[in-house]
Amino acid sequence: MNSAFYMLVAAMAIIVTASNILVEQPINDWLTWGALTYPVAFLITDLANRTQGAAVARKVVIVGFVAAVVMSLLLANPRIALASGTAFLVAQLFDVYVFDRLRNQSWWMPPLVSSTLGSIVDTALFFSIAFVATGLPWVTWAIGDFGVKMALALIMLIPFRVAFVRWQNTQQAI
Repeated sequence: MNSAFYMLVAAMAIIVTASNILVEQPINDWLTWGALTYPVAFLITDLANRTQGAAVARKVVIVGFVAAVVMSLLLANPRIALASGTAFLVAQLFDVYVFDRLRNQSWWMPPLVSSTLGSIVDTALFFSIAFVATGLPWVTWAIGDFGVKMALALIMLIPFRVAFVRWQNTQQAI
């Protein structure tokens, strides 16, 4: 594995762990702080997929998952860690699959469609596992979280495009 792989795994583990801690910190009845950090995981997965291929992206997801679950079990609520791990693994592997199927479409389509569909899966799994029967406003948090994920999926197209163009330029220079 190359250094890019390890950087992607480290970034994934940090983002997911931070999000697992921050999801327990509500902003209001519609959002938690985790909603603002977790969508970066989709950017990491999509960059790995675009630059390294689907097989490496799956490895980034799996190794990032293991690292994030271990760190989350130490730093976050165990129920949050379980919900996050389940939702993360299913949603991110689905994201890799969708992205790879759309790989040859316009540059923006694979990351936007895969992140959107992955976010639906992630939001449904995470919030239902983490907060059902807790008395917390998890349905409104899920709605707010999904709205933020969609807004950030659009915004993340900018760094995705910049990183992709830089990667293309380095590949052409080789």
